[in-house]
Amino acid sequence: MQQQQHNRYEKARILGARALQISYGAPVLTETEQTQPILIAAEEYDAGVLPFTVKRGYDRK
Repeated sequence: MQQQQHNRYEKARILGARALQISYGAPVLTETEQTQPILIAAEEYDAGVLPFTVKRGYDRK
């Protein structure tokens, strides 16, 4: 599956949402030694394991 390209605003929104999930106890999807939720979210994003999709205005049908 090809990973969707995100702009910096979309990436920030995704990382923030995922960091909040992790801080509330969501399971971590990658092996990491990080302890801060935002850094864990960034590693997950870089690994391409986050199940987020972005629906843009021009993508909607």
